[in-house]
Amino acid sequence: MDNLTHSMIGAALGQAGLKKLSGLGMPTLIIAANIPDLDAACTFYGTQSLAMRRGLTHGPIAMLVLPVLLTAIMVGFDRWQARRGKRPEARAPVRPWHLLLLAFIGTLSHPAFDWLNSYGIRLLEPFSSRWFYGDSIFIIDIWMWAMLIGGFLWSRRAERRGGDWRRRGGIVVATVSVYILGNGVLTGLAETQTAARVRADHGIVPELVVANPVPIAFWQREILWRGAGQRGRRVINLAEGALPTIFPLEVEAPAPIGMDDPRIAAAAARDPNVRAFLFWSRMPFAERKPDGSLMIWDQRFGHDVARGQFSARIPAEGDGQ
Repeated sequence: MDNLTHSMIGAALGQAGLKKLSGLGMPTLIIAANIPDLDAACTFYGTQSLAMRRGLTHGPIAMLVLPVLLTAIMVGFDRWQARRGKRPEARAPVRPWHLLLLAFIGTLSHPAFDWLNSYGIRLLEPFSSRWFYGDSIFIIDIWMWAMLIGGFLWSRRAERRGGDWRRRGGIVVATVSVYILGNGVLTGLAETQTAARVRADHGIVPELVVANPVPIAFWQREILWRGAGQRGRRVINLAEGALPTIFPLEVEAPAPIGMDDPRIAAAAARDPNVRAFLFWSRMPFAERKPDGSLMIWDQRFGHDVARGQFSARIPAEGDGQ
């Protein structure tokens, strides 16, 4: 997920009452909810960063080490302020063990929410490089923004007035949880319906069906499938008649996957960009361009807006580029 969502998840957990476990509880939850994204620095490497992101800093070793480091920093910061006479009087006592618990909760929330979208996350790195996908929530979900930001302000308002702010914070956490669960159910229904439809329309038993979340319209899905050397795409409205169709309903005819071209394996052996792309890609497909080069894309990001960011090029024979 985007870092605003991660931050607000930490804040929502704090407003549910967790921040009262220790001084600096709220900033610890928010920082912890973002800290696995330390690997964002690797985007400097371009395409090769696809093989680096959402791996080591999102795996089990990081889930153990990062909370300890963060707790040490927060405790050290509190003591540093105290020595300088700058520690706020209103701050509650910092309890290291309670703060460590909050750091663990916040840090663990990060891979849990990253898993929800279709980009992928390697939850077991470095012990396994397997990618995991939730396929339920778009990577930037404005409805979650509205629930988290609005709910945070709602809870804070009660807190300022001496009301039951913890209850409001708990309602926000529960509402977001129900929203996530509902989207998971929609994804399962969409994938089951599409698999049956592809068998009926094309006589193909899909090997993989992905109900790709789309922006804004959580009730719609971009359905991607592949099987028997073919790939296809559909856009459906799972609440047709009840909610508006924001993205036009489409059904694309099957097309070759094209990954059997022998140049792909040869390019992967010599080109780190191609190798990194294939390591990351879940639904790769290849198309031969008029100049003889080969472009490899991923079906999940095959639309015009994202293609340029998620692709690998194999030059034509004799092309020095």
